[in-house]
Amino acid sequence: MHYTFITFGVFGAVLFLVCSEAAFAKLTNAKCESYNQSWVSIHYCRLKAYSRNKTSLNVNLTLSEPAYNIFLHLKMLKRANGYKPFLFDYNFDACEFMRRRNQPVAKIVWNLIKDVSTVNHTCPYMGLQVLSDFHLIDIPLPLPTGEYLLLMDWFFDGKPQFASNVYFAFKEDFTTSSSRHG
Repeated sequence: MHYTFITFGVFGAVLFLVCSEAAFAKLTNAKCESYNQSWVSIHYCRLKAYSRNKTSLNVNLTLSEPAYNIFLHLKMLKRANGYKPFLFDYNFDACEFMRRRNQPVAKIVWNLIKDVSTVNHTCPYMGLQVLSDFHLIDIPLPLPTGEYLLLMDWFFDGKPQFASNVYFAFKEDFTTSSSRHG
C-alpha cells in the first residue's frame, strides 16, 4: 500500500512538471498579396480569434488558370530588432513535392496544413483553394522563445504570383516552473 502511494505521488509530480513546462504557440498575423490579379484572386487571408490564446488561420483564393509549374520559396525569420533570417531559406518544386513528399523542410509545413487544406493533390491546381481553421498547435522543431515570420512566395511558370506571410509567437515555458523554485 505504501508503494502505491509513492507511485501515484511520483506520477503526479511528473505529470505536473510535463504540463507546466509545455510550449505555447499562437498565430499573431497573416498577410497575403496577389502580384497577378488576373491569375490569383485572394478573397480573404485572416485570423479568427477563438480566445486570448487560440487563433486560427483562414485563407481563400481562386486560381483562374491552371498552374502546372509551381515553385515555393519558404523563408523563416525571427524578430530581433526587426525580422532577421533564421533557420531556413528554402526553394523547392511544389508539384514535385506533391508527387513524392521528398523535401524535409516542406514536409514539416505540409504535415501542419494537410488536414485543413484543399491542396492535397498533384498539379495542376485551378479554381478555389482553401485553408480553413488552421491552428498552430504542435511545432515539430525546437525553437527558442520569440516572434517568428514564415514568408512564402509562390511562383507559377517562373514568375511570382502571390505571397502569404504568417506571423506567430512561440514560447517555451520553462521559466515559469524554475522561477518558483529559485
